[in-house]
Amino acid sequence: MAFRLSATAFLPACEIMIAQAMAKLSHYDGAGRARMVDVSGKKATRREAEASAFVAMKPEVLAALPKNPKGDPLEVARLAGIMAAKRTAELIPMCHPLPLARVDVEMRLCENGVAIVSKVATTAQTGVEMEALVAATVSALTIYDMTKGMDKGIEIRNIVLERKTGGKSGDYRRSNHVGKKLSKKK
Repeated sequence: MAFRLSATAFLPACEIMIAQAMAKLSHYDGAGRARMVDVSGKKATRREAEASAFVAMKPEVLAALPKNPKGDPLEVARLAGIMAAKRTAELIPMCHPLPLARVDVEMRLCENGVAIVSKVATTAQTGVEMEALVAATVSALTIYDMTKGMDKGIEIRNIVLERKTGGKSGDYRRSNHVGKKLSKKK
């Protein structure tokens, strides 16, 4: 005779594991409700973050970037990324509004697309990782928006946190990069 368990037999164990996992996540309270973390007791310190994204496109689309009738996609994307970083708390529900001291977005043309790097800095009670990620992401989306008329198959890839400094969790650095360098566009 085979021993069978119903799916409901696993529910109590799953609920316990979920509750334990949520207890470790700072954006949930004891009842499992989403909440903004209270950082009022933390000291304001210098914090920096760098994120990157890659927009993969065909060589013909890359070659046509300077002739785009909508304007310079890389410059528009750079400005969009800067503006987006400043609005992160309005886009991501649990992010704190932060006084950003620096937002920089750089584009680099590669043989297979555009590499984007965003750098954000603040002196605050919480980090700027999300601001850096939002800047890189919105820059990539803007490049797509401005070039989609030439090719709908353009892909946004590899949105990642490259590094961060400061805060209780310490420093972080990612190890590998995407894209082969051809030229740099600020």
